[in-house]
Parts: sequence; C-alpha cells; structure tokens
Amino acid sequence: MSLARRRRRTGALIALTVLSLLTGACGKGDGGASETRAVNGITYDLSPEQSTRIHADKVDSIAAQVPAAIRQRGTLVVSGSVGATPPLGFYATDDRTVIGSEVDIAWLVADILGLKVDHRTADFAQNFVKVDSGGVDAIVSNITVTEERKEKYDFATYRLDNVSLEVPKDSDWTYTDRKSLAGKRIGVTSGTNQEQLLVKWNDQNVADGLPKLDLAYYQQNNDYYLALASHRIDGYVGPNPSAQYHVAAVGQSKVIATWSGAGDALRAEIAVLTKKDNGLIGPVQQALQYAIDHGTYQKVLDHWGLGGEAVKQSRIDPPGLPKRG
Repeated sequence: MSLARRRRRTGALIALTVLSLLTGACGKGDGGASETRAVNGITYDLSPEQSTRIHADKVDSIAAQVPAAIRQRGTLVVSGSVGATPPLGFYATDDRTVIGSEVDIAWLVADILGLKVDHRTADFAQNFVKVDSGGVDAIVSNITVTEERKEKYDFATYRLDNVSLEVPKDSDWTYTDRKSLAGKRIGVTSGTNQEQLLVKWNDQNVADGLPKLDLAYYQQNNDYYLALASHRIDGYVGPNPSAQYHVAAVGQSKVIATWSGAGDALRAEIAVLTKKDNGLIGPVQQALQYAIDHGTYQKVLDHWGLGGEAVKQSRIDPPGLPKRG
C-alpha cells in the first residue's frame, strides 16, 4: 500500500472511529461503516454518493461570464486539503471520495456556473502550487484572505474565519490572552493564518520577556489529535469548525479560546482562491452572492453545522490579515 493510501486510510479510520461514538446510525456502506451519524443535532451524511448534498440551478447570466476555456471544458477544477475530522474536508465511507462543507461550497458555485466539480486533493502548501501551475482553477479549502496572498491571488469570501485553541479535557490551563501561551507547546499547521497569528503573539511575548512558545508541526490533522490525546502538546490551534466537531464527537478534549483568524486585527474571512486576474473570481463571487441571496448557501452551512459562520455578503479581495513583520 502506498504512503498516500496508508495516510488516507488512517485518516478515514480515525474519522469513522470518532463517528462510531455518536448516536443515530441510519445505514451501512459496502465496508460496513455507518453512513449517517448525528452530533449536536446535526445529521452527517458520510456516504460517497452524497445524495443529501444541496444543489442549485444554473444561472445563465452568471455562467456566461466564466472564462471560455473553463466553460468549454465543462468542469471547475478545485483543489482542497483533506483532514481526519469533519466537517470541512474528509473521506467518505469508501475511503476514496472527499466530502465535507468545502466540497459542497465548490459544488454550489459550480452548479450556478453550469459546471461539474473535478476535485483534486493536496496538502495545504501544494494547493497553492497547483493554482500557480494552472493545474487547478481554484482552491476551496478553508483559505483565509491575507494581504500577502492578495499579491498573487484573488478571493471571493464565503465564511467567517474562526480558529480555536483545543486542549486535553483534563487540562487545568486557563487561557486569558496571548501571554497565556508563553512556554507552551502548541500544534499548528505550517503556512496557515493560525501559524502566522501564533508567531506574531510569540514575538510579542518574547519582547515582553516571557518564555518562548514551542510550535509543533505534524503531517496530518489526525497526527495533531493523537499528539493532543497523548499530551505531547499542550494544545492545538486550528479551524473552529473541526475543533468543535472533534470535541463534541470524541469527548477527550475541550476548546478554551476562540478568536478571529486575524486575532484582534480584523474580522478574518474564508474565501475561494483563484490565480490573480484570470477572469474567474468575478463569476465565482456572483455565484456565491446569488446562493446567499436565494438561501441555498445557508442550507449548505446548516447542513454541516456551520450556520453560525455565515456571511451576509461575498466580497472580492477584502482587507486581509496583515503581512508578517
């Protein structure tokens, strides 16, 4: 079995182990894994078929604005990262099909543009490489708008960016402010706005004469959760949707702080990312706004328990996280 296949299976097994702790099984897949589970009043469809996915009709006036090469191809090629924990992006019960809220947002946009989704998987950094090379049209993968990224890419926002500090359930650590992080070992994914925020706070702490923050990096989301469970890290800073789901499903950790992905600087937002000035971001933004105005957008977020992170307006290239330094 290839390394990628082993990682995929490990992630899927951990996700399904999480889900096996929940109530509300409604069906079985070919592998015997339950294909529908409920947590916090939300029923999650884990099947590869995704028959419960929210769809929208094509809007000709918006679809006509899609660059000709993409219209003629008939597909929107989207890159995204896959973790072990719902609801953002994870593997279905067949251990092959990528499902989750980010996939459904991609499909919603593609529906309105009259396209099908061709979903490609990559780790976080490789998503950007794929866009740079022209291998994909867009990234839909919990990407935060930043001023640095805006120099190379365009954005159309579709969700608030909230991040959480998750710690072991038996931890007696009380978070007050950035100074509470001094001397702690914290897991974070490289290249994310979470890392940028922690690096900034660490610099401020060191300038104040406090102990240095120890950042821990792993390959996969499930590695962070294993490190958290074994107390090899004091906490993990990651997307709030995944943290809240993991806490509710497993019951071995807790969230002790939640922030905007920009900290106190501004209200950070998650967005679809495309190569700059390639003509695609305009119709993507219009498709998102159409979905917002007509209710299908809210249905997608509610479907994955993310209704509280909805935006009222999709914006192109809004103010993003400031550049480092």
